[in-house]
Amino acid sequence: MDLAVECYKVTQRFPKTEMFGIVSQIRRSASWVPANIAEGHGREGRPHFVQFLRVAQGSLKELETHLILSPRVGFLNGEESGPILRRCADVGKMLRGLIRALEARTSPR
Repeated sequence: MDLAVECYKVTQRFPKTEMFGIVSQIRRSASWVPANIAEGHGREGRPHFVQFLRVAQGSLKELETHLILSPRVGFLNGEESGPILRRCADVGKMLRGLIRALEARTSPR
């Protein structure tokens, strides 16, 4: 959730002409990460949860792509994008760890 909040804040400074472009894409992918985690947790069974965690990973990668693109087109600078990209990396590590832990509990011994 903190990552999504950061993304909403940083995109407030983007050009208004991008409201339905990259701003929308960043906000959507940022909010879909925690939303998919929550939806997966609400489903019955670990396999469904893992599936939604993988969808969250995909949204995270999409977000990272938009955040890497933003400085290249002049909407962010490295000082702004760097901390957010590091947080993305941390969230990615947590997602991978959770998926591995859930899969280890699901697989037969």
